[in-house]
Amino acid sequence: MNKAFLLASLLSTFLLGCSSSNPRQNLEQFETFTGGQVMGDATSFYWITNKLTNPHTASDYVVVGDYGWYKSDYSWKEGELRELVREGKQRDTSNTLVPYRVHIRFNKTGEAVYQQYRIDGRVLPIQPVQLQRYQKEAQSVIDNATKQNGDGLELMQGYWDGKTFETCSGSEFENLEFNQTLPSFVIERLASVDSYAAFLGRKYLNKVSVEELLMLSEDSQDCITRPELLPQ
Repeated sequence: MNKAFLLASLLSTFLLGCSSSNPRQNLEQFETFTGGQVMGDATSFYWITNKLTNPHTASDYVVVGDYGWYKSDYSWKEGELRELVREGKQRDTSNTLVPYRVHIRFNKTGEAVYQQYRIDGRVLPIQPVQLQRYQKEAQSVIDNATKQNGDGLELMQGYWDGKTFETCSGSEFENLEFNQTLPSFVIERLASVDSYAAFLGRKYLNKVSVEELLMLSEDSQDCITRPELLPQ
């Protein structure tokens, strides 16, 4: 066999093998989107990553007024929630904010095969009703963010100086357009004070349309990043 032909054949086979495991193709299996909501005293931010339309990972960051806050990281396998880690602060029996951490692994039938609950340095058992609540909250993150994504909404964070909104990723928009009625003190703040703002909205060429304001704070507030509590 001609050596040149053999070399070309081997090179072609090698390139074909590389293209079949192209990282770009693998990345296209994943879709990431965001969301959030305000319900009572709780303000929630959501991040979702789907693999071939099925839940793969999700995270949330939730502030519950004066009662504390938490951030969670969830992982699914074959459509079933398999692991979660949550960290935050909550009030104890003396009404003091104390740190806590929850780590749970589930088998494919939803049974908790590993569980750990630490609060203020103590290890406590997790009651069955709590396990069910964690599972429902994980599903709620998926359901809410999926619906919002279908409506064309996303979580946006950034800084408004009265003239320009600069997102946490560095994009700038000249206008903020609100599709909800805001209290007068919020309008006054937006008109006169540099602020951090987080909301559900849509991006256009030179403006952002705000569907729901989630958080408004001093411009010293840092952008809230997606929690990463589970191994990647």
